[in-house]
Amino acid sequence: MENEIKSVSYTSSNTYETLNALTSDTETVWLVFHGIGYLSKFFLKHFDELPQKENYIIAPQAPSKYYLNGAYKHVGASWLTRVSTEQEIKNLINYIDAVLATEKIPDKARIAVLGFSQGVSIALRYLAKSKLSCEKIILYAGGIPNELKESDFEHLSKDTEIISIIGDKDPYNSPERLAKEEYKLKELFGNRMRQITFDGGHEVKKELINNLVE
Repeated sequence: MENEIKSVSYTSSNTYETLNALTSDTETVWLVFHGIGYLSKFFLKHFDELPQKENYIIAPQAPSKYYLNGAYKHVGASWLTRVSTEQEIKNLINYIDAVLATEKIPDKARIAVLGFSQGVSIALRYLAKSKLSCEKIILYAGGIPNELKESDFEHLSKDTEIISIIGDKDPYNSPERLAKEEYKLKELFGNRMRQITFDGGHEVKKELINNLVE
């Protein structure tokens, strides 16, 4: 007999973390997606030097948690794997929709979307599926999903700033992969993208985040 894959729907819940306060003085709301092995509460530490009054940061939490390094001490999380990817993407879209609906972001607030490492694929997939408008998209040291196409981002304003950040010593980036990712970015966003290359590896540089604030 062969195995049969079945599917079931059920109600689930997940946490997320925020930094600072969402008030009438908030100018920019950041939606930030951590990389594999992170938890959202630790990822937020990279944003704690942004001006508190003007910036409110929302960090969704990847749902698949696991113990790091087999030591059963520190916990990390992953957004997706190659198993049941389409189903998991739908679940994540519903989850992020629920986060934003709960937060009730004011219409006047600018939205910046940032993804680091694996979070890049989640950020772009969410923008493509939800048609969320934003003023800034930061793609930090991550890969571009192959299924995305230029038409997925037609809802974005021509003034939306697209920034790609890569460390020049990132061990995950061979010259071949860099060329492939650059080609995919150009296919999606044309010449709108601004490239930032820093001296370092696969890491978040707080000073780069700070410099993104206008």
